[in-house]
Amino acid sequence: MSGSIVPTGSVPAGAVLEVAEDDPEALMQLYAARGWGDGLPLVAPTAARVDAMLAEATGDPDEVLAVLPPRFGELTRRIVAVNAVLAGCPTVVFPVVLTALRALAREEVNLRGVNATTHPVAPLVIVSGDIVERGGFNAGLGAFGPGNRANATVGRAVRLALLHVAGARPGQGDASTQGGPAKYAYCVAENLAECPWESYPKSRGIDAASAVTVHCGEPPHNSHDMESDAPGRILDKMASAMATLGQNNAPISQGEYFVALCPEHASTIASAGWARSDVASYLHERARLRAGTFRGAFGQLAWAPWMHAVPDDHLLPMTAHPDNIRVFVCGGAGKHSSFVPSWGMTKSVTSPVEG
Repeated sequence: MSGSIVPTGSVPAGAVLEVAEDDPEALMQLYAARGWGDGLPLVAPTAARVDAMLAEATGDPDEVLAVLPPRFGELTRRIVAVNAVLAGCPTVVFPVVLTALRALAREEVNLRGVNATTHPVAPLVIVSGDIVERGGFNAGLGAFGPGNRANATVGRAVRLALLHVAGARPGQGDASTQGGPAKYAYCVAENLAECPWESYPKSRGIDAASAVTVHCGEPPHNSHDMESDAPGRILDKMASAMATLGQNNAPISQGEYFVALCPEHASTIASAGWARSDVASYLHERARLRAGTFRGAFGQLAWAPWMHAVPDDHLLPMTAHPDNIRVFVCGGAGKHSSFVPSWGMTKSVTSPVEG
């Protein structure tokens, strides 16, 4: 079968590539020869499929929305649509992919550093609000894992755009020493139905029907407590796991942590009258090491000035301010929560979903 596919990167509007057949093996060979893809099978981005994706957005399909470093490729709605088709996204989630990529282009994210560092950092996309149910996202059991099309393909579409537009290919624009599985797809949804507090976006001042948060960090670190009926005992275990020297947050005091509480832990904590901010403050106070331990481990410390002034026996937090610890609820039954340390030299962004 003959047909056409739309190229993945920054190309003139309407550009197409004629193909002789749509056999998956032949297409994979074509993609590989042109340096496209993430190594997994891809959906052919035919003009019809790309147009169907664009129907979910508003605005000029070829308007330049941002440039993505380190290659500084131009991001347009059409290019995002191509990568969303390649990833296998259902059309309804297309605005989520658009919003996530626009957020990643914000200056405070420092995408050039995120993409080019030797650290295994990957952008985590957290989806909140009405779009979670409408788009079919998994906010419950296994939310960080496989088996859900919306979670998997949105995360993958963001990564494909970073490969194709930003140029973040291993060995070229991405210098990550070992890489990591989160660089394939990293997307989760907030479980607002079982959250005892307001939505995460609303806690950040974003009052929108649907919102997307991007946080550039490591894969999730598990923290389990099967027995406790008090907030402190649950969070002490997480604090002990957070207080380690191997994370970038140890020498970089502006680094954030995203704390993903499971519904059961969140319920226990909220039932004791604790707010989301209390969780952050408690972890900030308990996830600490001696200043001398930090100084003995690192020759350079990108710390807030006050942290440099304390004596060696002073207990210092893993991040300079409680507001750098961000709390949301996701997952299902079972008393396992997790936290996502930052790469360090980056800040998260929360934005309303828009096309």
